[in-house]
Amino acid sequence: MNRYPLWKYLLILAVLLVGLIYTLPNFFGESPAVQILPLRASMKADIALLGRVEAALKAGNLNTEMVALDGNSIKARFADTDLQLKAKDLLKAQLGEDYVVALNLLPRSPQWLTDMHALPMYLGLDLRGGVHFLLQVDMKAALDKALEAATGDIRSALREENVAYSGVSREGNTLLVKFRDAAARAKGEAQLKQRFSDYALVDKELNGEFLLQATLKPEAEHRIGESAVQQNLLTLRNRVNELGVAEPVIQQQGADRVVVQLPGVQDTARAKDILGRTATLEVRMVDDEHQVGAGGVAPFGTEMFKDREGVSILVKKQVMLTGERINDAQPGFDNQNNEAAVHINLDGVGARKFKDATRENVGKRMAIILFEKGRGEIVTAPVIREEIGGGRVQISGRMTTEEAQDTALLLRAGALAAPMEIVEERTVGPSLGADNIARGFNSTKIGFMLIAVFMVAYYLMFGTISVVALAANLLLLIALLSMMQATLTLPGMAGIALTLGMAIDSNVLINERIREELRNGISPQAAIHAGYDNAFATIVDSNITNLIAGIALFLFGSGPIKGFAVVLCLGILTSMFSSVLVSRAIVNLVYGRRARLTGVSIG
Repeated sequence: MNRYPLWKYLLILAVLLVGLIYTLPNFFGESPAVQILPLRASMKADIALLGRVEAALKAGNLNTEMVALDGNSIKARFADTDLQLKAKDLLKAQLGEDYVVALNLLPRSPQWLTDMHALPMYLGLDLRGGVHFLLQVDMKAALDKALEAATGDIRSALREENVAYSGVSREGNTLLVKFRDAAARAKGEAQLKQRFSDYALVDKELNGEFLLQATLKPEAEHRIGESAVQQNLLTLRNRVNELGVAEPVIQQQGADRVVVQLPGVQDTARAKDILGRTATLEVRMVDDEHQVGAGGVAPFGTEMFKDREGVSILVKKQVMLTGERINDAQPGFDNQNNEAAVHINLDGVGARKFKDATRENVGKRMAIILFEKGRGEIVTAPVIREEIGGGRVQISGRMTTEEAQDTALLLRAGALAAPMEIVEERTVGPSLGADNIARGFNSTKIGFMLIAVFMVAYYLMFGTISVVALAANLLLLIALLSMMQATLTLPGMAGIALTLGMAIDSNVLINERIREELRNGISPQAAIHAGYDNAFATIVDSNITNLIAGIALFLFGSGPIKGFAVVLCLGILTSMFSSVLVSRAIVNLVYGRRARLTGVSIG
């Protein structure tokens, strides 16, 4: 009557064994480490870089537990945080600005667990800590960008209206439009007043030239700065989403600063790289008419950038198109030579500007420049063969597939309205986190022990079985969180404590139902069978209502509330498995094989 088939015992045993394997990494702890990641997409972490890192650490008498190549980064593990900090300073000085050197934490799990992808849970900023960035928006660069864009737009507006002008130049934060006569200036002023309401226009005559002076209004300057911060906030959120970080904090601090907290992040170097890169795209015309002056000085109105092969190319300062006009960017391949490429979709304004630029410069070279950390690199500089319309642009230039993916990620996440500099970076120290972990762990442990004492004292043998099932529930819950690589926060630990109470409630229902059946005079075997069967419907009903509440918290909550909801929902599923299947299997093994059972130890 109370026996499971063999396959069901094997299934329960297999589930518990998998749970044990994926729970184990959480008990080995973590080691302080340093991670080195190339800053530029065209650079790679290879054996040569590994040798440089090992040589630098050896020369600095810094002993390591492990130095290894991991993907496109180098990771060095140390025995304590003092060595970690010394190694970071040393490597940063030795490797220069071409590499990101960031603090990290690496699990101490045995290699055989790592090979099975058994990794510890992430711990939130309030438990283990994480990465904290304070970034400052370059407001001057945002203003310069707006003025440069306005310079090109004024030229386009005057050409469209057939207004004769001599030139458009910039002096500081003022734009000067030169006309040949007063009539042309009056006509141009009327047009510009309609289309450029953010600028105050003043007539001026100097050395026989008819000038129109355009100055950005103070309220417009403030709006540009605020808009730059808001756009950068949105871009950073998109980039964090691309990184897959759980429960991030991204918020404005003051007028021009942004706080980014990434709890539980292990690959801190990549996070710092992705967040810190400006990743703005600019399209400019190549200047093939002039030569670089003595001492490598670029002629007036031009700038010099290098392509991926290190060849210097002169380009004009005028920006034809910026990354702000990008709607989407996806990695792919060039249809002609099957090389890795990035396919870009432009918005309506960007498509029109690109079409006009290619129509007016057929036969000339157009440079597509990718700016990362304030450094411009020419990705490709093809010759314009014909007018390109439709808003679809492809950039290529001997990229690898990984470089195309990274470039597309940054462009797709959105161009920063202005460069941002990391003015403060810290890994939230383990002291406060360790205290929170200890408090959370102790509260869960004390709660578990009190529940165990009560259950054993009140239900005797069945109470003991319930405690074993409760331990299995905790094991499976931690295993699931580890397998999902979820971030555990203090609210999540509260969810674990709540799960323990809910799980034992199911066993209380079962035990009380068995007691009731025994009081009704039926045999012990029949009482066990009826107790589990009749209590099952009640357990399902109560857990479904809790699950609905958990799903609602997840859908409508945010941040820590979502973390609590995830733990709660997973705990409901594991508690149903452990309180019903696991406890029933143990009861069957203890009592089920006795044909003539005269009594049970249930208090």
